[in-house]
Amino acid sequence: MKKLSSSQIRQMFLDFFKEKGHSIEPSASLIPEADPTLLWINSGVATMKKYFEGRVVPKNPRLASSQKSIRTNDIENVGKTARHQTLFEMLGNFSVGDYFKKEAINWAWEFMTSPKWMAFDPEKLYVTVYPKDTAAKKLWQQAGVQSDHILEDEGNFWDIGEGPSGPDSEIFYDRGQAFNNVAPDDPENYPGGENERYLEVWNIVFSEFNHKPDGTYAPLPHKNIDTGMGLERLVSVVQQTKTNFETDLFLPIIQATEKLSANKHYGKNRQTDVSFKVIADHARAVTFAISDGALPSNVGRGYVLRRLIRRATVHGKKLGIDQPFLYQLVPVVGKIMASYYPEILKQKAYIAKVIKAEEDRFNHTLNDGLKLLDKQIKAAKKANQNVLTGKTVFMLFDTFGFPFELTKEYAADAGLTVDQAGFNEEMQKQKQRARAARSQNNGMGVQHGLLLDVKVASKFIGWEHLTKKQAKLELIVADDQLVAQVKTGEAQLIFDETPFYAEMGGQVADHGQILDDQSNLVARVTDVQHAPNGQNLHTVKVLAPLVKGQFYQLKVDPTFRRDVSRNHTATHLLDQALRDVLGEHVHQAGSLVEPDYLRFDFTHAGQTTPEQLNQLETIINQKIWAALPINWIITDIDSAKKMGAIAIFKEKYGKQVRVVSIGDYSREFDGGTHAKNTAELGLFKITNETGIGAGVRRIEAVTSKAAFDYLQQREQWLQQIADLIKAPQLSKVVSKVDQLQTELKQSKKQIEQLQAKTAQQQAANIFQEVQTINDITLIAAPVKGADMTQLRQLADKWKQEQLSDVLVLGTVIGGKKVNLIAAVSKAGITKGIKAGDLIKAIAAKVGGGGGGRPDMAQAGGKNPAGLPAALQAASQFLAEK
Repeated sequence: MKKLSSSQIRQMFLDFFKEKGHSIEPSASLIPEADPTLLWINSGVATMKKYFEGRVVPKNPRLASSQKSIRTNDIENVGKTARHQTLFEMLGNFSVGDYFKKEAINWAWEFMTSPKWMAFDPEKLYVTVYPKDTAAKKLWQQAGVQSDHILEDEGNFWDIGEGPSGPDSEIFYDRGQAFNNVAPDDPENYPGGENERYLEVWNIVFSEFNHKPDGTYAPLPHKNIDTGMGLERLVSVVQQTKTNFETDLFLPIIQATEKLSANKHYGKNRQTDVSFKVIADHARAVTFAISDGALPSNVGRGYVLRRLIRRATVHGKKLGIDQPFLYQLVPVVGKIMASYYPEILKQKAYIAKVIKAEEDRFNHTLNDGLKLLDKQIKAAKKANQNVLTGKTVFMLFDTFGFPFELTKEYAADAGLTVDQAGFNEEMQKQKQRARAARSQNNGMGVQHGLLLDVKVASKFIGWEHLTKKQAKLELIVADDQLVAQVKTGEAQLIFDETPFYAEMGGQVADHGQILDDQSNLVARVTDVQHAPNGQNLHTVKVLAPLVKGQFYQLKVDPTFRRDVSRNHTATHLLDQALRDVLGEHVHQAGSLVEPDYLRFDFTHAGQTTPEQLNQLETIINQKIWAALPINWIITDIDSAKKMGAIAIFKEKYGKQVRVVSIGDYSREFDGGTHAKNTAELGLFKITNETGIGAGVRRIEAVTSKAAFDYLQQREQWLQQIADLIKAPQLSKVVSKVDQLQTELKQSKKQIEQLQAKTAQQQAANIFQEVQTINDITLIAAPVKGADMTQLRQLADKWKQEQLSDVLVLGTVIGGKKVNLIAAVSKAGITKGIKAGDLIKAIAAKVGGGGGGRPDMAQAGGKNPAGLPAALQAASQFLAEK
C-alpha cells in the first residue's frame, strides 16, 4: 500500500477512470439544481439521476466523479463513531447503459491492487456478493480474488422500492485484529459484520432490474453501473488511522481548535474528543454549504446549516471556548481542500462573515435555552420530581441545539436525571417523519420515454438565423406515440435543423410559425424543450396535416426573440453589477428571461439598500449608453476560464463551451441569445427588489420599450399628484408635498392642543364624580373630543393627585372607534384590583379587547354605542370583587 495524501488519492481515482475512457464530472453544488426531491446532494449518483432516469442522454456514457455530499439524518452520531460525517466526498464511476459487471469488477480490483495505482495487498481485501449473483462471484474469481475471500450476503441487493434495483458487491479491507472492537471469536468478526476490523471501502451496484409497482422485477432496457467509495474512509485506511478524524482531512482542523480551546487536547479524554470531532466535521460542512450559496435560516437546508453551527458552538463551550470561533476555522478547511476546491479560499472572508454572524446570534439563543432548562429543573424540583421528561429534553435538543449529553450534564449538576427513553421515542418519531418524507420524494425513476433512444441529428442554427426555409421533419410524437403524420391537436416535432431556441438557463423558448412549401400556416410553435439526446423538441398546435420526412419553413417570431435577447443581455449586466456593488460572494440563484421583463435571484446575506439599487441601475445604464459590442466564441473550458469567464450555477460543461462577452465588462459561460450591442437595450429599470428566502433576494427589471412604458406610467401618476396638490411644475412636487406635510403637522399639533385643553376642562367635572364600591373608590366617565394620548394625560393627572383607587375613561373617535383606558393606584392593587383584568372585562362591551400592566391598561373597540355599558361594567367588576 502506498503512502498517499487525501489529495493524491482523489486525483489517482479520477486519473484511473479517465484512462478507462470516463468523462470526469466536476463536483456539483451541494444545493440540488432542478431536483425538488433532495434537500442536499447526498451522493455521487444524485447528480447522475437525469442520466439514469433517461431525461438526458450523456455525451459519454462513462462518467466518474469525486462528489461532495451532505447527509444529516444521523447528525447526533457525528463525533461518536469512527466514520460518520455530515459532509463527505464520494468517489464513484458510472456506466449509463455501457459497460457492466465484467468491466466494473476488473477495474475495481485493478485500481485497488495494481502497483501503478493503490497497491493494496490482495490478502487484505474481501468481497461480498448477492448469493444469487453467481456471475459476479465468478468474475471476482477471474479478476484474482481468492475464493475464501468472497462471501455471500443476502443484504447485497440495492433496492429503494419502485425503480431501478439490482445486486451489489462490496469490497472490505482487513485492518487486523489490533484495530478491532470485538473479540476474535465474536460472531460479528467477519467482513460485513458490525466491527472495526473489516472496513467497507467500495460498493458496486449492478442496476439491472426495474422494481415494478406490483412487487415484481423486470429487466431494465439498459443496465447501469453505480459505484460509491467514501474518500474519508479510504484515506483512513491508507494513512492507517484509527478513525477518519486522524487523517489529513480533519486533523489540521482539530489542531487549530486545540489552540482556541481552554488548554484542551485531542486524544486525552473521550468526551472532549467527541467535541473536537463534532467541530471538525461541522466546520467542513458549513464552510462548503455556505460556499455553494446556502445560508442559515429556520427552514429547509438553512435550518440544517443553523443547527450545525449551533451544535458546534455548544461543543466549543465544552472545550472552554466562550467566544465565536467556528468562523476562524474556515481558512483551515480551505487550505486542506485547496487542490480540488479552490473556491473555498477565494470566498473565505464571506463564509467566515456568515458563520460569525450566526455564532453571535446563537449566543443569545443559547442563553435562552439555558434559562428554559433552569426553569424546567426548578419546576421538576418543586413538583418533587427527579426526572426531566423526554419531551423537554427533545425540545431543548431540537429548538435550541442542546445535545442530549449537555442537558444530561446540567440536570446531573442539579441532582436530576433525564428520561432517555422518552427522548429516544421523540427522536424516533422525528426520524420516521423524515424517512416518510424521503420515501415519498426520493428515488430514481426508470429509464423510459419514447425519445430515449432517438438518435436523429438536429442542429440549432438560431444564433444567426430566425428562419429556416427547408427543414426536414424527422420525428413526430402525438398522443405519446411515434407517428408518421398528425392532422390536428398538439404534437412534438424534431427537425434536422431549426432556428427555434429551446428553453434553457432561465431563458424562455422561442415562439413562431411552421409553414408548408406554399407558405401556408400549418402549425404554431408554443414551446421548445431539449429532448434526452439534446435535440430541440418543438411543441406545436397543429393547424394542418404534418408528415414525417416532408420539408417545412420554420419562422421564429422576431419581436419575441428580440425582446427576450435584450432582457437576457440585461441579466448578464446585472449579474456582474451585483458583484461590483455587493461583493464577489454573490451567486446567481435562478433567473427568468421573458420578452416583457426579467427576474434575477441571487444569494446575499442582508437587505439591499435603495442606494445600492440606484448604483446598480446607474452602472448598467452606463454600459448600455457605452454601446458595448456583444460577442461570443466557442472554445475549450480551460481557455474559457483563462479568459475570466464565469460559470453560472457551477453547471457541468462539455469540452467545448460558448462564452458570451459584453465588451470588457462581462464574460460568462452561456447558451442563450443576446443583443448584438448593449445600445439595443435602450434603458434598464429595476421595478422590484425583495427577499424570497433565507439569504436569497430577487430583482425584477425591464428594458427598452417596457422600461419606457414603466417610467411613463409613473410620470403620469406624478402629474396627477401635482395636479391634486396644485404644484405648478413636476419639479416642484417634492417641495409642495414637504410644505403640505409641515402644514399638516402644525394642524395636528393645534388639534391636539385643543383636545388637551378640552380634556383638561372636562377633568374638573369628571374627577368630582367618585363612586365607592366594596370599599374601592372608582372614577368612570366618558371624555369627549379626546384620543388615547389625552386619555393617558388625564390618567397621569389622576395618578399625581391620587383622586381614587381606580380610574376608567373612554372616548369615541370619529363616530366609529372607541378607546378605553384603566388605571389602578398602589392602594387599589393592594386590594386585589389589576388594570389588565379590568380592561379585559369591560372591552367586550365595545366589541374589542386589550390588556396591560396591573397599574395601567388600554383597549380599543368598534362599537361606540357600547361605551356606556363598558363604563357601567367597571362598577360591576368591582362589585364582584
